[in-house]
Amino acid sequence: MTHISPHPNSSSPSSSPQRFPVVVVGAGPAGLTVGNILRAASVDCVVLETETRTSIQQRPRAGVVEEWAVRGLEERGLADNLVQRAERHTVCEFRFEGRGYRFPYTELTGRRHFVYPQPLLVTDLVREYADVRGGDIRFGVRDVRLHDTDSDRPSVSYLCPETGERRLLHCDFVAGCDGARGVTRAGLPPGRARQARHDYGIGWLALLAEAPPSSDCVLFGVHDNGFAGHMPRSPEMTRYYLQCPPGDDPEKWPHERVWSELRQRLAAADAPPLIEGRLLEKRVLDMHDYVVEPMRFGRLFLAGDAAHLTAPIAAKGMNLALHDAFLLGDALAAYVTKGEESGLDGYSEACLRRVWDYQEFSQWLSEVYHGTASGDPFRAGTTLARLRRLFTSPVAAAAFAEQYLGTAERF
Repeated sequence: MTHISPHPNSSSPSSSPQRFPVVVVGAGPAGLTVGNILRAASVDCVVLETETRTSIQQRPRAGVVEEWAVRGLEERGLADNLVQRAERHTVCEFRFEGRGYRFPYTELTGRRHFVYPQPLLVTDLVREYADVRGGDIRFGVRDVRLHDTDSDRPSVSYLCPETGERRLLHCDFVAGCDGARGVTRAGLPPGRARQARHDYGIGWLALLAEAPPSSDCVLFGVHDNGFAGHMPRSPEMTRYYLQCPPGDDPEKWPHERVWSELRQRLAAADAPPLIEGRLLEKRVLDMHDYVVEPMRFGRLFLAGDAAHLTAPIAAKGMNLALHDAFLLGDALAAYVTKGEESGLDGYSEACLRRVWDYQEFSQWLSEVYHGTASGDPFRAGTTLARLRRLFTSPVAAAAFAEQYLGTAERF
């Protein structure tokens, strides 16, 4: 039986415990989507979040939403603002050997990408959950702990931010949606989880520029100096990435150096110059992936980054989180309201098929992005061969488009 016992100096629960069918830990896209699905099914739940509401609505994160994920949000009444405000992207462009090559993926698949920054989606989801559907969400909680998650009587406790008292919530299920460093992943029973990890040995300098996009689409710069990415976020803001050593110091990248490298790595004949602007954010991301298997441990279900992390190489992380949330929210609602167990029983396997497919694609795409800067002439040669094939073989183009958009019929 899993029991995470309290610290010696911590107080015991000081108020009468409450009971909910589901406790959701974490108010990111996964947790809020699960909560909204449960509220729509009239299932009581509570969402616990360590940050404030303002903080979660401002955290800079992903911005690319695949069309199947948008349709899933629409089906659950969660996409009104997204559909109205998101930009639609139908093409991307690779730049290598001094030229630009546009890849019109919508022509090949009929599908598109929606660009809608994660803070906007989180704002929509928390408003719908808390303000429209009357969901219980508790911000600023501290020292969240899981208890007895491998029994049929799990519970979650936390310190109340107003009183400092420990509160206890009894439940039937815990949805762990609190990210890579959250308590739910850290609280997995020893020896029960297989955690697979892959380190790419590279870093990306993530930049947010107060500058209009310099192109109408995403740009991927494949260059001997390293990868560069241009990702439109809004008419006034652009996300950029620059390959750098892992653990690099962002302060080593002043304004002039950043824009000089971006100009070199994204250069293409006849392309207009980049529109420069003030850098609002600079942080280094060390590229790595991990997968936790299975994603269920007794009455604890993991979703999103608590279960798997996909480096932002292929912009898959938020999409996988939403896929998990659709399956988990629907399965929990079906069990609580109808007693149907099949969705919960098959949850981990159904999620992991897509997770591993996306991980494989990210690994393949990483070699395309980074091979020419590896210092290895063989890797550089095979990288350029892959890129040329993408623009000369209809079969290769169709396969890339399917993986880029996540449109496979089955995983």
